[in-house]
Amino acid sequence: MRHSSLYARIMIAALLGTSLCSYAALAQDTASDPEAVAAVDPEEAAHAQWRGTMAQTDTPSEGCFEATYPEYTWERTACDATQVLVHPVHVSPADGSAEITGNGHDYAAGATGLITQASGGFTTKGVKSEKSVGVPAFGGGGILGANEYSIQLNTNSNDTTSRCAGHTGCHVWQQFVYAPDYNVKGKGAVFIQYWLIGWGAAACPSGWNAYKGDCWRNSASAAAPDVPITGLGTMGLLGTASAGGNDSAKLTYGTKAYTVTAKDSMLDISSVWKQAEFNVVGDAGGSRAVFNKGASVTVTLIVLDGSTAAPTCVTNGGTTGETNNLNLGACTASGGIPNIKFTESD
Repeated sequence: MRHSSLYARIMIAALLGTSLCSYAALAQDTASDPEAVAAVDPEEAAHAQWRGTMAQTDTPSEGCFEATYPEYTWERTACDATQVLVHPVHVSPADGSAEITGNGHDYAAGATGLITQASGGFTTKGVKSEKSVGVPAFGGGGILGANEYSIQLNTNSNDTTSRCAGHTGCHVWQQFVYAPDYNVKGKGAVFIQYWLIGWGAAACPSGWNAYKGDCWRNSASAAAPDVPITGLGTMGLLGTASAGGNDSAKLTYGTKAYTVTAKDSMLDISSVWKQAEFNVVGDAGGSRAVFNKGASVTVTLIVLDGSTAAPTCVTNGGTTGETNNLNLGACTASGGIPNIKFTESD
């Protein structure tokens, strides 16, 4: 396998919003010549390389930033104060239908070492419409209606850090999220959500919200476009975790990139991040994304953990409570640039 920086950027860009099927297929074609791939379409190859480069480019500090092709610098933007009225929820066994993807019934990528970065993207077929609907097991909540969904990149939730000190059974969980209409109707939000699962009956730490014995809070959010579901195949989401540094959630869409960064010390997730879940599901509150009949979505998720070993396709490894109405197909895992791939369809 050839490990040029161009190749790595194109591989990651394949998951972060490129529209060419040849780039998406590249994630499974480790023998491809990067120079030949770049020659397929010079303009799209330049966009793909730019997206991959921006995915690997750190912001200068905490806060919210955006970048526009062909510039390779992050420009600071005003952060939005993320609303706390509706939030994604953790998996609950109360809604365990194996015909529905999510609420635990999902694949996760099990890494060889600690994950420092994960990035995911979609290849879609026949996706014409989607609406988010309430699920009785979660009280029918969420941001409901047409083109209401969330793209989530979630960590494992079975480990503890010093943030749980003094609370037996407490585990940390972190979500990197893009959601339309989350703060303001007509505008999307990119943010990080933090959880202390199993905190117990004690009051949550200052600045945190209580939810059924758990504690949660959001980072600030970066404003992004309100993308209709038909644009799903042109979007990608990346999450990073850096010990002693900043974590980030990055969204790419066409020739734009949006990111929010915050201190890893909020949960110290970098010390325990071993699995990643990536998918498109309902928009908060345990809701369900219902796609049109005949819709098919192929999910590809790269995890970087310091090795080239293939990750494990962990069945029933999902940690989010949100769902979609699609049926899971088989999952395959590849090494080199470690990734998993699976298709879900109606």
